[in-house]
Amino acid sequence: MLQVNKRKSEVNRELSEFESSASQPLTSYLDIVRRQFPAMIAIISACLILALLYLFTAAPQFTSTASMVIDTRKVQLFQQQSVLGDIAIDSATVETQVEILKSENISLAVIRDLHLIDDPEFTGSGGGLLGAMIGSIAGMFSTGHPSSEFELTRKALQHFERSRTVKRLGLTYVMEIGFTSRDPAKAARIANAIADSYIVDQLEAKYQATRRASVWLQDRIKELRTQASTAQKAVVDFKQVNNIVDTGGRLMNEQQLAEVNSQLILARAATAEAKARLDRMNDIVKQEIPDASVADALKNDTIVKLRGQYVDMAAKEAIWAAKYGSDHLAAVNLRRQMTEIKKNITDELRRIQESYKSDYDIAVTREESIKTSLASVVSESQLTNQAQIQLRELESTAQSYQAMYDNFLQRYMESVQQQSFPITEARVISAATTPLVKSSPKSMVILSLTLLGGLMLSFGVAMARELTDKVFRTTGQVEEVLGTNCIAILPTLDDAAAPSLGKRSDNPQPNLLRYVVNTPLSRFAEAVRSLKVAMDLNSIVRENQVLAVTSTLPSEGKSTLSSNLAQLMAHSGARVILVDADLRNPSLSRALVPHAEIGLVDVIAQKVQLEDALIVDPETKLSVLPAGKTAKLLHTNEILASQPMRDLVTLLRSKYDYVVLDMPPMAPVVDVRVTSSFVDSYVFVIEWGKTKMDVVKHNLRGAPEIQDKLLGVVLNKADTKLLARYESYHGRYYYQKYYARYGYVE
Repeated sequence: MLQVNKRKSEVNRELSEFESSASQPLTSYLDIVRRQFPAMIAIISACLILALLYLFTAAPQFTSTASMVIDTRKVQLFQQQSVLGDIAIDSATVETQVEILKSENISLAVIRDLHLIDDPEFTGSGGGLLGAMIGSIAGMFSTGHPSSEFELTRKALQHFERSRTVKRLGLTYVMEIGFTSRDPAKAARIANAIADSYIVDQLEAKYQATRRASVWLQDRIKELRTQASTAQKAVVDFKQVNNIVDTGGRLMNEQQLAEVNSQLILARAATAEAKARLDRMNDIVKQEIPDASVADALKNDTIVKLRGQYVDMAAKEAIWAAKYGSDHLAAVNLRRQMTEIKKNITDELRRIQESYKSDYDIAVTREESIKTSLASVVSESQLTNQAQIQLRELESTAQSYQAMYDNFLQRYMESVQQQSFPITEARVISAATTPLVKSSPKSMVILSLTLLGGLMLSFGVAMARELTDKVFRTTGQVEEVLGTNCIAILPTLDDAAAPSLGKRSDNPQPNLLRYVVNTPLSRFAEAVRSLKVAMDLNSIVRENQVLAVTSTLPSEGKSTLSSNLAQLMAHSGARVILVDADLRNPSLSRALVPHAEIGLVDVIAQKVQLEDALIVDPETKLSVLPAGKTAKLLHTNEILASQPMRDLVTLLRSKYDYVVLDMPPMAPVVDVRVTSSFVDSYVFVIEWGKTKMDVVKHNLRGAPEIQDKLLGVVLNKADTKLLARYESYHGRYYYQKYYARYGYVE
């Protein structure tokens, strides 16, 4: 509360923000919460009350869910392909089906089937007290005539679409259909009705498409039947005209040419094959031992057996040679047997070679014979080539028409079957059942979100109040903004402490002016003592005999502080005079000596002597010099700056230990600035939590002569309960605990 060494004034520097949200440490946020705790509790409580009110008034809602799947393994009747063709089921197809489920056609079908336009839930107001209130308000603006069926249907459709949910489950082919209603059984019934309406809609769409395709196929089949009959009759007539024998639909010489040509092709192939076998055998004979693939290809058991024996002996010879050396008798015998086997293989291969050569000669002879026959047939067929070409064209046309006719006839039969047995890819895999628990409102979720939202809102409001609270509440703010000491914080004097306070007035109450005398153990008196101690300690540095008390605005309590400070010093035995120097509004004089006729103005004008104008308090011996009659004074600043005023202060210095001047406020008048020549120190009174920082700073910046002699600042009218949230060491607890031993509790 008391600081002796006053820092150099820094009022002219730029005002920085008190608490910046971007740089505050965690403790600063905790301080904000502590200061704004009642407001935050009120906001959170209001949010919770609104949430509870909503929970009590909102009608409970129940949601029932049905599941459908689009089966990719579609069952096709009689294993037949669909007339319209199969469409691959992909992600886009499933999303398309979801949108179809959300379409108005499905919704209107359910509304029509279940007669929902007669249900008050769909065409009336919402349920519960909240719904009834909304319905009443809406009824005030209605025209009054009954709604038509179309209006009721559209209103029911809007409510239906708000209550229905359709979504795809992940990346699967499953679609989830949900419906919310106040009646759980109704919710399940409507969810199942949506699924059924979708299946019926799909079947109806397929039936209509198949029926249209069947009608078109009938007309096309009639046309194709006529064209196929005409083409077949042309083929028969052509055969009769050209004497074509029915031998597979070709001319006789053509058939012979084909047969001879086929024989020639086979003969050439046989010759080439025999030649290839002979050449291959010649190459094999050059090898000593044929490899395994060649031996198997020859399919000769003798060669296969001899080669197997040769391979086994070669393996044994390698083992014996490696174990006992290549000159060992066993190894030599094995090599001799291997040579004998190799000779036998060669003889067998030469025998096969002679057989292949004989086959090749026979094939060449047969090929030459067939070539001769072919040349004879070719010369005969040249006469009938033109007829053969025309016949092929006629037969090709007849076959094409017949194939088209058969294909369309098959499609028509499939369409007829699909009309009789319609199928769809979608099926219900989980029917909706009556829910047992309401889906909304979810009490715990709403209360949790409300509590979280209330915390966020309350903290935001607390931060906003902190950032917009540009008034003085702590000693740190005074030192930060004004660059001077905060000497004391005076608590506000409530009605219990000052019962005669009455209505708020610019004039201080007489009992408040003697508060330190009447209640010497109060916190207010202790704060005034700290101001007295600050004066005495500062007098070591410079003289503090003449002290002026001022403020920025009226009604900040400067006169009350002046009187109590003077009473305190006088009550302690010092010679003190209290001078009311507020010549514009001498409220101190009106409160202390309301009947005084003469005062400071008369003494300065030398109309009366100082002793005649003084009034002495009989208890504390405090001398009071009232202002006198100031109603007709125009230039009070000239009076305070006059030489007689300075002479009077000099006289008071010689007669009294302390001279306390109650000065006017600085914002309305300039009187305070002219007193710097004879005042030793100034005490600046600021009303706690009310006077704006920028106003105080502006006035002190414009009065540098006051700054230089500023003893410090006193925060007046502080709410001690609220102050404890800003600076706990300024709370009421410490004072009450200490003074309780004397039987006094403020």
